[in-house]
Amino acid sequence: MDFIRLLHIEPTNMGTSTGNEWLTSYGSEIQSFTPVNGSLIATVTATDKEAYEAVVHKAASAFKIWRNWPAPKRGEIVRQLGESLRANKENLGKLVSFEMGKSLQEGMGEVQEMIDICDFAVGLSRQLYGLTMHSERPNHRMYEQWHPLGIVGIISSFNFPVAVWSWNTAIAWVCGNVCIWKPSEKTPLCSIAVQKIVADVFAKNHVPEGVSCLVQGDKTVGEWLSHDTRIPLISATGSTRMGKALNTAVAARLGKCILELGGNNAIIISQHADLDMALLGCLFGAVGTAGQRCTTTRRLIIHESVYETFKNKLVKAYQQLKIGNPLQPENHVGPLIDKTAVQLYLHAIEQCQQQGGKFIVPGGVMEGTGFESGCYVKPCIAEVQPNMPIVHHETFAPILYIMPYKTLDEAIEIQNQVPQGLSSAIMTLNLREAEAFLSHAGSDCGIANVNIGTSGAEIGGAFGGEKETGGGRESGSDAWKAYMRRQTNTINWGTQLPLAQGITFEL
Repeated sequence: MDFIRLLHIEPTNMGTSTGNEWLTSYGSEIQSFTPVNGSLIATVTATDKEAYEAVVHKAASAFKIWRNWPAPKRGEIVRQLGESLRANKENLGKLVSFEMGKSLQEGMGEVQEMIDICDFAVGLSRQLYGLTMHSERPNHRMYEQWHPLGIVGIISSFNFPVAVWSWNTAIAWVCGNVCIWKPSEKTPLCSIAVQKIVADVFAKNHVPEGVSCLVQGDKTVGEWLSHDTRIPLISATGSTRMGKALNTAVAARLGKCILELGGNNAIIISQHADLDMALLGCLFGAVGTAGQRCTTTRRLIIHESVYETFKNKLVKAYQQLKIGNPLQPENHVGPLIDKTAVQLYLHAIEQCQQQGGKFIVPGGVMEGTGFESGCYVKPCIAEVQPNMPIVHHETFAPILYIMPYKTLDEAIEIQNQVPQGLSSAIMTLNLREAEAFLSHAGSDCGIANVNIGTSGAEIGGAFGGEKETGGGRESGSDAWKAYMRRQTNTINWGTQLPLAQGITFEL
């Protein structure tokens, strides 16, 4: 457990920071238990209202300085952060795995995503382009430019306790914004470790105090952020229920939101698929992070001609899964985040059975040596009808629903009929099917793949989804524009001032 000490996590930790400074707060005590064995890792003091106000004040002051740093210079700071994350990758990856419960390989992969987005943001710092336009008026020049918004509030979820923060922060920083991060109260220690890594880089470069801020707590702290008119943008990752409440609050003050909410992702298995390749994508998509990814594969829509063949392959693959301590690389599936998640998993299984679902790989809670935390569950598979209510509901657990289809149009309709719209995929070697799936009449999701699964995403593309997934976009492509305000500029370099509609004044 040296990684805890090397990341400067103490048995008791202050939870509120403006960078190098850690503020005294009298909020409640947050206890971080590991789902690996149920033990208490450490405690964190939540942010009270007075400390919150101090953080926002410091962030607002820092923005006035930081926005004037040239964007490439801000990019250089982010580059150095990427180097520091490389140096701390093993320790931070282990902490992610231990506090959240995902496999060690996935914990390391999450830190690698942080490194990758830093690399992306460095290049972006020299590419915050605007356009020039031809003016209809003589001797005029028109163009647009992009300015930073100010304070960006980031509310992250437990399932990716560090990566999602970095997707937002690295981009927001090079755009000239400052950030206030409220992590999930289920994974507070990861945020403290990251804040200390950032603070070391910032101190060496004399970055103003307040560019990187941290607050801790339950939904009350999130409500402070969402109602705060001093914070023009809130980027929030979490449940659809949370997103609706937050969006309502932010919209009431005409603020901006980036929402990354629920996913109920499907893979269509065509009769033209490479079934062995499809099996691998479906397996990882369904059981990776114990089904606790927003991009987790939750539904398989399988052509009737290969349904039995693929079902048998899937059942055989599930029988080979190893469940256990995620810090041991040989294990494929770690625990759920806590016992509340276990109860939701069991409730979903019960609902599925009541609605007529048939489990071909049964679920259940693991017991015995190594499973003392009570958070380890069995990945399971149920044969269902696509219109069952439980199939339209996202359960953050390794429950996979499978169903047959006859035609591609039917498969796409089944995929699109759920309220969520994040990630989707089709497994096919048929070009016409692939193009139909990616067409206007195809997948209605923000991410649509061919011959790869639904789970995970590269940072180079914009990440996000439609419908109840929230419509937000983070990370790559031109997602940076959401963190800036657009300004159209016109310069008259002539000697006349033409007025609109040819109006004249006799002066």
